[in-house]
Amino acid sequence: MSEESLLDYFREDFALFIEAGFVAVKQLDEIAARRLFKSAELLHPDNPASQLGLGYIALHKLQVNEATKIFEGILKKDKDHYLAQALLGICYMMTKNQIKKGEKLIMDAKAKSDNPTIKNLADVCLEWASSDLKKRDFSPLAPVKTEESEEVEQ
Repeated sequence: MSEESLLDYFREDFALFIEAGFVAVKQLDEIAARRLFKSAELLHPDNPASQLGLGYIALHKLQVNEATKIFEGILKKDKDHYLAQALLGICYMMTKNQIKKGEKLIMDAKAKSDNPTIKNLADVCLEWASSDLKKRDFSPLAPVKTEESEEVEQ
C-alpha cells in the first residue's frame, strides 16, 4: 500500500483527529494532542484546523508569542477565520500595551461571525477585559504586585 493510498484511507477521519486533539488538550496531554493535530495536517495540509489546534496548545501553555504567530499565519491565508481572529485577540489581550488591539479583533470577530460559539467566546473575553484587565491595569502575564512584593522593592 502506497503512502498516498494510506493517507486516502484515513482522510475521512480528519475531523476525528482534530476533535481528539482538542480532547487531548483539555486532558493536558500535549504529546497526544500534537501528534493528533500533526496527523490531521498530513491528511489535509491546507485545512487550518490543525494549525488552530497547535495555536490552542501554545495558548494553553501561555506561550503567547508562539500562539500569536500561529493565529496570524491562519489569518494570512483566510482573513475570515473568525475563531483564529478571536484567539489572536486573546493573545493580544495577554500582551502588555496590546489589550485594546485584542478587544478590537474580538469585537470584529463577534460582529462578522454567525457562529454562536464564537459570539459566546467574544462575550466572555470582552467581559474579562472590562472586569479584570482594565480594573487592574496590568498584563495578565505580568507579576501581580502585592504588599509583600512592594516591601521587597523598598
